[in-house]
Amino acid sequence: MLEFNLNFFSLFSLISFLITYIITKYSKFFFSGSLIDRDFLKPQAFHKKPIARIGGLIILSLFLLFILFYFLILDTFLKDYLVITLLLFFLGFLDDLKIKINPNIRLVFMLALLIFCINVFSIEINKSGLEFLNSWLENNIFQICFVLLCFLFVINGANLVDGFNGLLAIHFLLINSIYLLLNLSNQNDNISIILFVQIIIVLSFLLFNFPKAKIFLGDSGSYLLGSLIVLNTIKTYELNPQSSPFFFAGVLFYLFYEVFFSFIRKSASKKSPLHPDKFHLHMLLYKWLSGSRKKESCNYLTSVLINFSYLFLQIPLFYFQNNSLISKYWFFSLIILYTIIYFRLYSFSKK
Repeated sequence: MLEFNLNFFSLFSLISFLITYIITKYSKFFFSGSLIDRDFLKPQAFHKKPIARIGGLIILSLFLLFILFYFLILDTFLKDYLVITLLLFFLGFLDDLKIKINPNIRLVFMLALLIFCINVFSIEINKSGLEFLNSWLENNIFQICFVLLCFLFVINGANLVDGFNGLLAIHFLLINSIYLLLNLSNQNDNISIILFVQIIIVLSFLLFNFPKAKIFLGDSGSYLLGSLIVLNTIKTYELNPQSSPFFFAGVLFYLFYEVFFSFIRKSASKKSPLHPDKFHLHMLLYKWLSGSRKKESCNYLTSVLINFSYLFLQIPLFYFQNNSLISKYWFFSLIILYTIIYFRLYSFSKK
């Protein structure tokens, strides 16, 4: 990381804060106020005053600025990061602008964009931690479908959990910090730079989103962060082949299982898996907390509790990351723990 020294990171941190502050301050003037969220009745709404869904635009602007710096300093163009984040950002940005798209049509658009990107940039996952699945991954069509599902689960998981101040942003910071520690320990400098700058950018956003929100991520922001998480995971996985695939599955378990569990739950209730409801884990936890606390504080306390619990559960996984058997058992233990906690909270919500 010689080319990117402490002076650069300090300067970029200052630039990130200033740009975030300026855009936040004048957010009501962007796109004639179309980005202002005044929908207080939707199932995932917990705010009581108009707030701009401009976080995605801020994060994208800063990340594009970094890509330019990265190219000028290292003469390396991060074209996969650029194209994938731009495409997913704009898909979510349409909703932020209140251009309503049928959920089924939006899913089709997302599938088409991701398949295009997977093929153009030859994105692959060659090991799964399961022998029978590894042989299937040798088939090109199955390989594309597998990578596609990874993108879909994480991106939509990011969109689902983006319901409380700081919940997704802090979760993103924790995931990136885990990958940063792993890559720094193995001297993978280039990806470490990318991860560290993303942490700086999202921290700048978080200052204006947590504990009290002045801005929201919006769908564009959650899609953007979700796509970054998948790219960071795949690249970190490629550079650290000694780490078990189930280690990475464990790192992503909350985002992945939130979508998977929600799909099964809604399908069993004969509801559309593509439409939001009030029965996600973070919403049930919020209701449990609000039984004995002020609702305003329960918003950010939900984010803190979920992410603190996540971090606590990741420590053993990080320690045993090279042990495939322990990583596998730990991953499935996380799934079981989530399910138990969910049904306990769900039972409470029915009282």
